[in-house]
Amino acid sequence: MRLLEEKIRSEGHVLPGNILKVDGFLNQQIDIDLLDAMGREFAALFQGTRVTKILTVEASGIALACITARHLGNVPVIFGKKHKTLNRDESVYSTPIFSFTHHTSYDVTVAKRLLLPGDRVLIIDDFLADGKAVRGMMDLIAQAGARLTGVGIAIEKGFQGGGDKLRAEGVPVHSLAIIDEMNGEEIRFRPQP
Repeated sequence: MRLLEEKIRSEGHVLPGNILKVDGFLNQQIDIDLLDAMGREFAALFQGTRVTKILTVEASGIALACITARHLGNVPVIFGKKHKTLNRDESVYSTPIFSFTHHTSYDVTVAKRLLLPGDRVLIIDDFLADGKAVRGMMDLIAQAGARLTGVGIAIEKGFQGGGDKLRAEGVPVHSLAIIDEMNGEEIRFRPQP
């Protein structure tokens, strides 16, 4: 998606450790027009998959998941919780997910009453690096007896290989921008069809 690539080039910042900072338009301050265009693109990509629910992990994927849900006809959005709260359901699906950005593992949970057998689930997230978050969400979907319809990612770090491994396994992953190389402030994108 050229619009996203242009935004990354103009406003993204590469930090040490292969971290791409996009907090000025995607995951702290949000460019609503860009978000809407990304949601529309995901809806077009997954239109024929009969999605009944969208799954993401808190927090940065929630806005993108919600706008995608809107463009898919207002399907419900579920987000996996990383932190325990006093009002958390006791009956949950749980899976450990390692965060590349935060270098820590979270036990991500989803209430069993929200993710049901027979659901057709689309995963939407802001980043894909090594694929651990996507694999964790796929595990939650499998625990529920639901079916994965696809994975939509805003920004994939292609040089880390997570998306390519998932695709090689037959997982339908669609990333709007795939970065093949980050060197200082220079970012090289993978050509997309």
